[in-house]
Amino acid sequence: MYDGILLIGFGGPTERAEVRPFLKTVLKNRKVPPSRIDEVEHHYEICGGHSPFNELTIRQSNALRIELEKSGVFVPIYVGMRNWHPFIADILREMSSKGIRNILGVIMAPHRTKASWDAYQTSVREALRRLGKDAPNVDYIGGWHDHPLFVGAAAERLNETLNSIESSCIEKALFIFTAHSIPSEMARLSRYVEEFGESSAAVAESVGVKKWTMAYQSRSGNPSEPWLEPDVEEVIRAAAKRGDVDIFLIPIGFLCDHMEVLFDLDVEAAEIAQEVGVRLHRAPTVSDHPKFIRMLREKVLEVYKKGHEQLS
Repeated sequence: MYDGILLIGFGGPTERAEVRPFLKTVLKNRKVPPSRIDEVEHHYEICGGHSPFNELTIRQSNALRIELEKSGVFVPIYVGMRNWHPFIADILREMSSKGIRNILGVIMAPHRTKASWDAYQTSVREALRRLGKDAPNVDYIGGWHDHPLFVGAAAERLNETLNSIESSCIEKALFIFTAHSIPSEMARLSRYVEEFGESSAAVAESVGVKKWTMAYQSRSGNPSEPWLEPDVEEVIRAAAKRGDVDIFLIPIGFLCDHMEVLFDLDVEAAEIAQEVGVRLHRAPTVSDHPKFIRMLREKVLEVYKKGHEQLS
């Protein structure tokens, strides 16, 4: 049985002094002009000089621990990041030193592709290889992009925004679900686009939204390489040309309001919306919504139940 749980995420700088070292870690082995690094560092300055990613993920882990304890499962939960402290390798070393031998991994990304689930699992494998004979065993919960509780959490977050808007504006509004853009070839080798679409359709149906579409954001790769489109800014511009007045953004591809939401949507997309004369409304991410945490608990308990059945 599992004696430790590890939440695995991207990571982010927790203070100004960490921003540039963090960016160097993310961009390792990639040829990026220094001017681009300066530009991204400025994005962090605009949003307070740090990312809330780590803080919000720890909040999710604490909420999950409480939910599991309600179900009679008392197990330590750790958080490991791929690109910043606490690094996955350091956390796995710490867990091993405390005698934890069987770890259940929870990858904090709703849609699976090489850049998300595969990359995180690769980081875990590399860390385990370095631990050698002291390496614990690591398994993972399965996917959950269309789980009713994840869909319910995202739908309720959207409803939180809708409740503050006049119904006459909502009836004619365009709803745009967003996820991180990735290289088109990478997307072809996974169900990333399909899972993104299934999540979006399920939330739209739950809320009763009929006029909706999907868009991508936060592209960061080689300009000559094809990436998933359309970009959310292009969709906003096109909507304005059609005469849409109100636009709702639902970042279904992100689990907390970190930099790619706070800057790419709340700053850049908002500037485009103001430029073209539309009202932009952004729904919160699921973050530590009770339904999302309950979903994580259910996925963990599913694995625990299977383990009990195999032992018996």
